[in-house]
Amino acid sequence: MTDFLQSASTLITRISDFVCGYPLFLLLIGGGLFLFFYSGCVSLRCLGKAMKALRHSSSSTAEGQISSAQALMSAIASTVGMGNIAGVAIAITVGGPGAIFWMWVSAVVGMSTKFFEGALSIMYRGHDSAGQPQGGTMYTLVNGLGAQWRPLATFFAVAGLIGTLCVMQANQLVESVTTVFTTPAGIPNTPMLRFAMGVVIALIVGSVIIGGIKRISAISSKIVPVMVSGYMLLVLVIVCLYFDRLPEAFASIFHSAFSMEAGLGGMLGTALTGARRAAYVNEAGVGTAGMMHGASRNDNPLREGYVAMIGPAIDSGLVCTLTALPILLAGNYTSAEGIKGLYIALHSFEALLPGWGQYLLMVMVFFFAFSTMFSYSYYGLKCTNFLFGAENAKYYNYFYLVMIVVAAVVPLGTVVAVMDLSFSLMAIPTMTSLLLLAPRVKQMMNQVR
Repeated sequence: MTDFLQSASTLITRISDFVCGYPLFLLLIGGGLFLFFYSGCVSLRCLGKAMKALRHSSSSTAEGQISSAQALMSAIASTVGMGNIAGVAIAITVGGPGAIFWMWVSAVVGMSTKFFEGALSIMYRGHDSAGQPQGGTMYTLVNGLGAQWRPLATFFAVAGLIGTLCVMQANQLVESVTTVFTTPAGIPNTPMLRFAMGVVIALIVGSVIIGGIKRISAISSKIVPVMVSGYMLLVLVIVCLYFDRLPEAFASIFHSAFSMEAGLGGMLGTALTGARRAAYVNEAGVGTAGMMHGASRNDNPLREGYVAMIGPAIDSGLVCTLTALPILLAGNYTSAEGIKGLYIALHSFEALLPGWGQYLLMVMVFFFAFSTMFSYSYYGLKCTNFLFGAENAKYYNYFYLVMIVVAAVVPLGTVVAVMDLSFSLMAIPTMTSLLLLAPRVKQMMNQVR
């Protein structure tokens, strides 16, 4: 029996590693590139419209529960997480500084994908069993393409139910606390300690998510500007202190991005590493943003699409750059043993701000981790709502909180592989709906010119 379980675990991990690798990358980046050019480079051409749409007041008569700005902040809260710190460090370690340039390119591509996600979430918004307006891939498929697409909509909801549990963030948050605080203080890293931390995290998360989307959006609309501004300030201090190294850091990004020293394969490897990491960070094409923007009090699909496309500019563009600069200024990523993203980031900040750096970064880790856990609960709730009805959706939150405690205590292993695989599979129905329904969005764009 033990051998069978071990074999099953190995098989699941291999499948997850394969699907989450180049197939997912090609689906998200390849599909995103098509949408970028098909829309007439909307992410570059309509950035001014996006900023104007963000300032537009939500209609008091339109269906929905939150404003477009709150939807954007909640979506950003879910994407700005550990990936913006550990993921960026891994990208630089594997692909070199040039990976950052390709993250910027991927952010522009992801903005176009998010534009279509946001627009379609309003265009084909549906209603749950309680009559409340709902958006997201499952409703876009059924209402936009027909009832015969319900099996694929159900597939998305099942994958989303598992993929958005967010146990990785809880586990890594506990690991960060033990690494930076408890272990150096001589406190043993015991299961009971991790259990206690898990309970505390669950209580904090529960105090927000039990209040539903209105409380989540209210908290996110406050926490996101604070955490992004705080992170900008922290990095600005570092940049001012080491300003003489800044030109070299930026030069290394562009030189590495187009360097042929390792041949064409080396340059392509750098491009793939950066673009792939950014695609995972901004979640464009995965379907999470559609569920959040579908709750917006907005009856104008294009306006919601413009608001939605701001997300990747902030998470894959701004926040990832804020992480990359201190790592490049410290210059210690090449000597790291193995690929330990958070470890590299913590030591880079500590090297630049001795005695304070890792603790200040840990403050940001707390913000990033909790903001993600707040918003991800809503995605799982919406998937439960679609599968089992609005009257049963509330039970998901309790399951979500229990899994946070479990994640804090046990080694994740295969569980993470299953959830990573489920999260990646969400992209198949989402990109299918975006590519098939893109002409209808394009037609609307042509009508308002």
